Amino acid sequence: MEKTPENKTAAQAGRPSKHINVGLLAHVDAGKTTLAEGILYSCGAMRTLGRVDHGDTVLDNFALERSRGITIFSKQARARWREMKLTLLDTPGHVDFSAEMERTLQVMDYAVLVISGADGVQGHVETLWRLLKRYELPVFLFVNKMDQPGTEKEGLLGQLQQKLHENCVEFGGTQTEPEFWETLSLCSEPLLEQYLERGSISEESISEAVRARQIFPCYFGSALRLEGVEALLEGLYRYTKAPVYGEEFGARVYKIARDSSGVRLTYLKVTGGVLRVKMPVSNRSSAGEGEVWEEKADQLRLYTGGQYQTVQEAEAGEICAVTGLTKTFAGQGLGAERKNEISVLEPVMTYQIFLPQGTDIVKALLWLRQLEEEEPQLHIVWKEALSEIHVQVMGEVQMEILRHLIKERFGLETEFGPGSIVYKETILEPVIGIGHFEPLRHYAEVHLLLEPGERGSGLQFLTACSEDMLDGSWQRQILSCLEEKTHIGVLTGSEITDMRITLLAGRAHQKHTEGGDFRQAACRALRNGLRKARCLLLEPYFSFTLEVPLSSLGRAMSDIQRMNGSFEHPLTEGETGILTGSAPVASLQDYQREVSAYTGGRGRLSCTLKGYEPCHNPQEVIKERGYDCEGDLENPTGSVFCAHGAGFVVSWDKVEEYAHVDSGFRLEGDKNHTMYQDGAVHENSASHENSALGAVPLESRKREEGREKGWISQEEIEEIFRQTYGAKSEDINRYRRYHRTGSRGGASTEGERIGGEYDSRKSASHSGGMGRRNLSKEQYLLVDGYNIIFAWEELRSLAAVNIDSARDRLMDIMSNYQGYLGNTLILVFDAYKVKGNPGKIQKYHNIYVVYTKEAETADQYIEKTVHEIGKKHQVTVATSDALEQMIIWGDGAIRLSAQGLLEAVEQAARQLREQYIKED
Repeated sequence: MEKTPENKTAAQAGRPSKHINVGLLAHVDAGKTTLAEGILYSCGAMRTLGRVDHGDTVLDNFALERSRGITIFSKQARARWREMKLTLLDTPGHVDFSAEMERTLQVMDYAVLVISGADGVQGHVETLWRLLKRYELPVFLFVNKMDQPGTEKEGLLGQLQQKLHENCVEFGGTQTEPEFWETLSLCSEPLLEQYLERGSISEESISEAVRARQIFPCYFGSALRLEGVEALLEGLYRYTKAPVYGEEFGARVYKIARDSSGVRLTYLKVTGGVLRVKMPVSNRSSAGEGEVWEEKADQLRLYTGGQYQTVQEAEAGEICAVTGLTKTFAGQGLGAERKNEISVLEPVMTYQIFLPQGTDIVKALLWLRQLEEEEPQLHIVWKEALSEIHVQVMGEVQMEILRHLIKERFGLETEFGPGSIVYKETILEPVIGIGHFEPLRHYAEVHLLLEPGERGSGLQFLTACSEDMLDGSWQRQILSCLEEKTHIGVLTGSEITDMRITLLAGRAHQKHTEGGDFRQAACRALRNGLRKARCLLLEPYFSFTLEVPLSSLGRAMSDIQRMNGSFEHPLTEGETGILTGSAPVASLQDYQREVSAYTGGRGRLSCTLKGYEPCHNPQEVIKERGYDCEGDLENPTGSVFCAHGAGFVVSWDKVEEYAHVDSGFRLEGDKNHTMYQDGAVHENSASHENSALGAVPLESRKREEGREKGWISQEEIEEIFRQTYGAKSEDINRYRRYHRTGSRGGASTEGERIGGEYDSRKSASHSGGMGRRNLSKEQYLLVDGYNIIFAWEELRSLAAVNIDSARDRLMDIMSNYQGYLGNTLILVFDAYKVKGNPGKIQKYHNIYVVYTKEAETADQYIEKTVHEIGKKHQVTVATSDALEQMIIWGDGAIRLSAQGLLEAVEQAARQLREQYIKED
């Protein structure tokens, strides 16, 4: 019987046994869309084959795609092969539209990576391979254009195994079945065991190995001639497994678009249950602290190219377009889906958009926001101070497409200014930023810890603030405000990245604080921290593969070095030299023209975005940008305080002086550090007028020195609270716990210091004291043994000779100190590295000595103990571990630094001697 589409459709009648979503990925011009046409034709989904060069393909249905001969937008088509229902997803191949392709990966069950047999494995193919690995997608490979002269199967297979994965195996080749099984047996242990036991490998086992990314089936052919297409379809039928979905409704959004009538379409994959028309859809599970919404699905559409059919319901595994949803975005999880996926790829070029004269710029901005919604990698930036619209894109091709879309959709003829690089900023060392917002009848203060993150990690927001200090709802609002805004740096006004931002402390006013107050305070705290910090300018880098004739290799190497790039040892293939490495986008973006010129058209440059790395010419860029962080009124670095019924602005370098809250957190070496300011590096010292602490008066410096020693004067406490609350002196003790401050790790020396003298009698009358007991609650003192040993000079010197002697000496000192205090003293030593150690608690005279069990540190033991008894008893922890202090403070314990404990022990010894002499 002749293999016509009609006959195939008739032969494939009946209900499909499985449904899989298969995505097609490729570098541009590899023949991906041609393969899609071949698959649809072979499945009987269409009667005639379309061709890209003829502009009549089913999937490239936009006029711009047909005129340029490239895929710009991802599309889907529905077909069947035997008992398999197939949803085919065609993705863009051009590097400028990689983000569109990446979003589609979220809804694929399997991927077919199309590689041109004439070009082999190019740089962008390797980028696609890494993305597929990140999304853990099983992959089939189709090596296309094998009908062209010079293509050789064995060499290409070796290239796949070398550059992609050693388990790339040819399927449907000339191997005998035993040879095929033997090859597969080398790909995984289970397959080897099955082959040795049975002498064969089942299709079920092969399917499992493909799904687990242990085998990557490879097919060779020519999509244009329909060679190898049916073999690929048969492989998808035999060696794929349909996912198992849950009963509860869930969906993953991967694309936002609009139809020819302007109706908003949400493209999604149903990942559980059933989606029905008029069914309520919500983001409740994935919203986190954001807005929760619920809307109804008005219409469900199943698309094939530009045509669609409406259905009443879509089962799990189905990909459909939904109307009626207005708040969705690409990557969003709906229903039971708990996570929102974020794209890895980012735009690297920015252009100013020039609109026709007389255009309403506000209306134009709203139109452009629609395009941004549909293409998240298209960043529209409104610069209010200049009344300018800027757009960030992946490259010049995407910019041309954008110009065409604006004209087609909104009728505007636009022009673009010169392109410039999208820079970013980060920090090199931890820093604490403080923001205060207190105009009349408003109040909020926020303390943030800014720490450098790993390159490419983006911004992470956390909290280490106790809810005793600031209510959890305020904390969530602060984090939400920080996450929503795009924050800029102080060097060039570029977006910041690769930082871990932790909420340390904050304060609200019972009567005057409103939600917007914390938004102001949090943003000011972040800017304040950036202003203090050592900042680093980042620029995008390309990973490149450069192929040139051997005679031009020297010129190529010299050029890469001139462009501040780096490369690995050159490789040679026949008469061709190959360089792989990385270089700044700013240097490499126009280099292809040079390559073509000096190689006579025989050179080829392939680039993919590597990520952001330190800028090679920061001073030059900073000077060119001319950004004035102090003149940026939308992003202030200072804070607003209130005195005598009126608000006043305090500059960034004096905010710490006026702050009402002490986070209790200190950074090592915060008195002398370097600061990147206005593009120049300045060394800070106590005498420097522009130090990170500001040019503060002598009294303020004394107060700061007092904080570092672990104390704060009574006069300062009263003055701060008079400024903040207008309180009388007898009301101050209600707020005293907010002003415990500590040594460099953030610990507090218990007891009061008056004029620098330790008064244990007064401390005994306050909850912070470690004098003789005068409280109804039972008191506990937990001491981190080894932390104290290595913090005290005497014990540290002794430990250098014999650690056991240092431990015994500390036990004796603590025993004497407990006799003076009369409390319960627990001395904790790490023994977590002792294999099989069950832990031990022993009584040593009048104190308890704890040796922790295997895999339990002293910190963990202390945290657990404080959590268990901290609410019922007064617990003090002696340690200089800054993180430990923050944790135990959150559980209600009092913090005592190693230096503070030493001073308390020495003071107790002096008082005992004085008492003994007096009695004698």
